[in-house]
Amino acid sequence: MVHFHLHHHRWRKGEKYIEEDEESQLQALIIECGSTSCYYKRTRPKLLSLLFLFIFSFHLFSCGTTFSHFHSFGVEKERPVADMNANTPVCSSTSNGTICCDRSSIRSDICSMKGDVRTHPASSSVFLYIARDSDGVINYGEEEGYEELKLERIRPYTRKWETSVMGGISELNLIAKKVNHGIKHHCDVWHDVPAVFFSTGGYTGNLYHEFNDGILPLYITSQHLNKKVVFVILEYHDWWILKYGDVLSQLSDYPAINFSGDNRTHCFPEAIVGLRIHDELTVDSSLMEGKKSINDFQNLLDQAYWPRIRGLIQDEEREAQEKLEQKLSLSPTLEISIVMEREVEQEQLEKPKLVILSRNGSREITNQNLLVKMAEEIGFRVEVLMPVRTSELARIYRVLNSSDVMVGVHGAALTHFLYMRPGSVFIQIIPLGTAWAAETYFGEPVRKLGLKYIGYEIIPEESSLYDKYDKSDPVLRDPDSVNEKGWQYTKSIYLEDQNVRLDLRRFRKQLVRAYDHIAKTKGHVHHQPW
Repeated sequence: MVHFHLHHHRWRKGEKYIEEDEESQLQALIIECGSTSCYYKRTRPKLLSLLFLFIFSFHLFSCGTTFSHFHSFGVEKERPVADMNANTPVCSSTSNGTICCDRSSIRSDICSMKGDVRTHPASSSVFLYIARDSDGVINYGEEEGYEELKLERIRPYTRKWETSVMGGISELNLIAKKVNHGIKHHCDVWHDVPAVFFSTGGYTGNLYHEFNDGILPLYITSQHLNKKVVFVILEYHDWWILKYGDVLSQLSDYPAINFSGDNRTHCFPEAIVGLRIHDELTVDSSLMEGKKSINDFQNLLDQAYWPRIRGLIQDEEREAQEKLEQKLSLSPTLEISIVMEREVEQEQLEKPKLVILSRNGSREITNQNLLVKMAEEIGFRVEVLMPVRTSELARIYRVLNSSDVMVGVHGAALTHFLYMRPGSVFIQIIPLGTAWAAETYFGEPVRKLGLKYIGYEIIPEESSLYDKYDKSDPVLRDPDSVNEKGWQYTKSIYLEDQNVRLDLRRFRKQLVRAYDHIAKTKGHVHHQPW
């Protein structure tokens, strides 16, 4: 039996000291260390203090307070000074009255602000106000009569190296200001929890990037706040909030704020601007507070979607009961037939469940109907799932989290592997010219989640390109040389103009491997009929 589903639905990298004398109202000394700079408050200076600063700055530079970066597939690991934990992020402990920006990662910048933090959407700014009383001591909480002390600019999105994409991300001005004593601040909304500022622009709209550059970095950046955080979103989309509302509710107890669409002044005691990202579709537990891992993220997804799934199950059970009662009222003799139907359904549920992620247009399995038949002959209960952009994620989660095997052609929809239980099998069909991307974006993350990964690289005869190009053409025989010409070649040839017709005899071996793996590790498991 096959079911078809179509869903629409304080390491201080820099310090800035305020000085005041008869000749200058505001002078700033900035000690820059590597790629991060911070602003710190201080009281009125003394000559001895200035001497100390000179000696301290000389010592600081002579000690080599800089970053070293190690990059592997875009992964950044920071090597801080000796007195820090090796995996402690820069700016993770920010002093009051401070703006600290870590720009060491190739993927994203991230800044921290602590003190009197206020939004000003009209100028695309977030202010940190620092007030000085009549004795010259820096305090917090007043406004106007200010002098600008520090300006940082940041685009809070995790594709920092892609200038074309980042050009579409709003730039925020992070401004520290000294204000005169005694002037009251205007604040429309006061929050007693931190804010996290980020953008849902860029590649949002593509499922892979929505998780890789959005939801997972948001989890990495905010989960330690235990839901006591307000999300402030640039390039805000109502549909994104609706789509990921269940997940956001597990990360924050508060409604998200549309930065450019809400002209009110929101005030926070602290803010994180930008998101941290570890690697493709994963969480590096060594960099997480409490050693949280990708499996903890998956548990969060479970908590997010299950209330909705329970509601769906209850609705379906009620509808089934109503239909049954209606049938029996019309013909009481149908009871025996209904019992037999239920026995057949129970036998189906005993079989391991295989889900095929179906595609339309490009990278489509053109003999999918024969694939379904072969999988059923091997012993699988097969479901065909065709997610689209408007699919309700809880429904997809329900299908995949109860599956044993998922089969799909390389593409963004395979991101749904995050919904599968550890120990399940993920079979990725790899079209010509996509081997590197298939391994990097899905193969490695799948293993890290604890799934068994099977990568099936098609041969030229299984590609629709085989009928379009000469049999000796590099498009068929040397895809790497074609990919080296540039992204447009990869996109137009291998991603947008290629379908797959599986050699079923060849592919059957992978399905048998998957079936044997499930039988060996789980036996004949009775799955909950989600």
